[in-house]
Amino acid sequence: MDLTSLSFNVIFFISFCVACLAIASLRPIAANIGLVDKPDARKRHLGHVPLIGGIAIYFTMLVASQLFIRESQLLNLYLISCSFMVLIGALDDFYDISAKARLVAQLLIASILVMGAGHALYSMGNLFGLGEVNLGFLAIPVTLLAVATAINAFNMTDGIDGLVGVLGIVTFSSLCVLFYWNDNSDLFIISAIFVSALSAFLLFNLGGLRRIFGKIFMGDAGSMMIGLSVIWLLVLGTQAEENSFRPVTALWIIAVPLMDMFAVMHRRVRKGKSPLSADRDHLHHIFLRFGFSSRQALCVIGFISTLFAFVGLVGEWLNILDSVMLLLFVGIFLVYDYFFIHIWRFSKLLRK
Repeated sequence: MDLTSLSFNVIFFISFCVACLAIASLRPIAANIGLVDKPDARKRHLGHVPLIGGIAIYFTMLVASQLFIRESQLLNLYLISCSFMVLIGALDDFYDISAKARLVAQLLIASILVMGAGHALYSMGNLFGLGEVNLGFLAIPVTLLAVATAINAFNMTDGIDGLVGVLGIVTFSSLCVLFYWNDNSDLFIISAIFVSALSAFLLFNLGGLRRIFGKIFMGDAGSMMIGLSVIWLLVLGTQAEENSFRPVTALWIIAVPLMDMFAVMHRRVRKGKSPLSADRDHLHHIFLRFGFSSRQALCVIGFISTLFAFVGLVGEWLNILDSVMLLLFVGIFLVYDYFFIHIWRFSKLLRK
């Protein structure tokens, strides 16, 4: 399929409609079977909210991929992996599976893609200005670790209304641009389907349709599937015979979830806690404690994510050295991590 504005509009419209129909159909079912999010010490929303956003996006991907993408072993392996990931996420939504059990399941599901498809992070590009960094025999374990990292990075962002949806749209929109530049039609279509399905989700989570049909949440099924899909598209985009973009660019288009996850885990370890333990110390929680409303925090974090993605796209377009882009990324993360660790010291200064 040629990557024209017409084809994108058709993909977006049909996928959007399928997602809306799926959400409207699944909402009463979720209420009947108890697939709802209940308020507790960490979740301070009102009432029981159906956790169907991710399942609806999954159904949208199943339908739209059959309409717009040619069948292949790679697509089938991806859909099988998504199916298992959504199942694990839904079970977690129901029964609150332990973090260790989730991690084991994520690695097993990741192995379906990595082992079955034969794609892995073999090359990391010229990160240090000394030539291409090849991982060799480390490629497969590093890729499995990267998959688990991306899944949990997006899962951890799902803390305020719309955040995982907005961050997902920023990331998949960036991927659309990168795949469009390189005429990679199948991966462009997958990215476009996610953009449209997430847009539909936000209308039910934040927008006008929430008032008509009632509010919904993404659920772990959705955030984990988004993380899996993002990292797999990044692997395919950077490791093909003709790469669509460089590995260092991938860091920029998932910068906010990635930085937030590592900063939170660093802080937990410094406190003597497990890095996988749950808390309310993520970036969106800090904005809320500083007095921002949920919608204000969403807008600021969404803007920051868009800015990072824009830097990555510009760096790719201008072919700025990998080492320069990596150094800049690491520098920003170190500043962020330091600020994050000493956040309350800075908050006292701001209040004076």
